[in-house]
Amino acid sequence: MKKLYILLFFILGTISSFAQWPFGKNPILNKEDWDKQRVHWGYYLGFNSMNYQISYTEDYHNQIHDLATKYPHDFTEIQVHSSTGFNVGLVGNLRLFEYLDLRFEPGLFHAKRTLTYPKVLIYNYYKQEHGNTLPKDQEIRNSSIKEVNSTYIHFPLLLKFSALRTGNIRPYLIGGVSMDLDLGSNSNSAKDNYEGVWRMKKWTANYEIGAGIDIYFHYFKFTPAIKGIFGLGDELIRDNSVNSPWTGGIKSMKKRGVFLSFTFH
Repeated sequence: MKKLYILLFFILGTISSFAQWPFGKNPILNKEDWDKQRVHWGYYLGFNSMNYQISYTEDYHNQIHDLATKYPHDFTEIQVHSSTGFNVGLVGNLRLFEYLDLRFEPGLFHAKRTLTYPKVLIYNYYKQEHGNTLPKDQEIRNSSIKEVNSTYIHFPLLLKFSALRTGNIRPYLIGGVSMDLDLGSNSNSAKDNYEGVWRMKKWTANYEIGAGIDIYFHYFKFTPAIKGIFGLGDELIRDNSVNSPWTGGIKSMKKRGVFLSFTFH
């Protein structure tokens, strides 16, 4: 315990002596001319939580309603469960005006989503395709759950709107558009969900909006930021059969997610 107190006093004394803590009362301004650079670079790493926004055809809802009277059922729409993924990349910043910058932030991120389909669709599938009205629990589980693992190369072009710098902090808003290349899309595969292959489009477009805070330290600038990403178009490649229980009733499937990143300049 004594050592902890000594360490605490040492840290507080160091901060007080050098006045470099960004949230101090009267801090010495770090990196005063940093934002005046025409171009500067950085890198980021962070986490993400990706999901899908799914819309359905009218026939899908009618089918679910009819099948619910025949088979055991749980829910009426596809449940999407997201897992925490990671993202890493580079930052290229071009100063346009005092409060406006153009940013290119190419990177790579991995996302995992688990789709759980309504049981009534799977019961109906086994009856139509296999003549089996009483599939085993394991068969239901295997057919109703789809895991979608995606690794994307991310190409965002963004505008950064910065507020007036106060001491060693400067908040900002950011927004723009991006393109994603899905390295595991299976878009060229002739197989589909009937053979256990989930297919998505290789290239997709998004819009992004977020906010962050630039924190100026003595040797570098550190930026925690949060950003939302929203797909602009349908990303799903349908199965070869229009009556597929996995894709037949989906009108569109678009990615959406939240990125938490930490950038070092």
